[in-house]
Amino acid sequence: MVAPQVPAYRVDLWNGRTRPWCIVIPVINEGERIGRLLARMAGLNISDLADILIVDGGSTDGSLAIDKLKALSVAGLLTKTGPGKLSAQLRCAYSFALANGYEGIVTIDGNDKDDPDAIPAFVDALANGVDFAQASRFIPGGTDENTPWKRRLAIRLVHAPFLSIASGFHWTDTTQGFRAYSRKLLEDPRVAPFRDIFEGYELLAYMNYRAPRLGYKCVELPTARRYPKNEAIPTKISSFRGELKVFTVLINACLGRFDPA
Repeated sequence: MVAPQVPAYRVDLWNGRTRPWCIVIPVINEGERIGRLLARMAGLNISDLADILIVDGGSTDGSLAIDKLKALSVAGLLTKTGPGKLSAQLRCAYSFALANGYEGIVTIDGNDKDDPDAIPAFVDALANGVDFAQASRFIPGGTDENTPWKRRLAIRLVHAPFLSIASGFHWTDTTQGFRAYSRKLLEDPRVAPFRDIFEGYELLAYMNYRAPRLGYKCVELPTARRYPKNEAIPTKISSFRGELKVFTVLINACLGRFDPA
């Protein structure tokens, strides 16, 4: 068994577990976007279904003031202090969630591109025995607005098809961070998500590959993903170098190079 590897982090806010499920929101310098997302979640009474946890990668924009988070029903704020980017943040939050007894985790990006009205469907999927629920804007009931055309082509013609072939499950939208995992899946030593090899975007592609191959119950759920029309695209993948890294991660995942020894 691989010993769990979790980056250092501190707990800046924690009100304790009140639900079987939690919503993990990774952020870094999301500014007004994270406030808008949390306000929308508050309007939907999401905290009545699941505790809301934010995991910060080191924001410096003042967007995560504790009093504001409390007013928007946020139960916890973790701040990663160790190395790594997105996957490292997720390892911090997932480890914390499992240690505090959550039976399943829903993750949604903090950049306000995803419509949180789908969160109850993810919680319901977990409650009904699904181990991995992946958001998709491309299946019936989903909404795709203003996705940059190069990104849409890359997802539809490369990323999702490659992972579908490698995993044996038909995926349509595999770059989305909007997804849900069961405790059973995350704790399986054949999955072993708590490893330092997962630093950037590796964990996302790996889970789409690994979960179906191990026979876990996987589904796609329709969601709305909207890119803004008249402002900068909220993304951390903005250069050719970043896109090449995502492609390299995809190939390594499909070839089983992230599988535990």
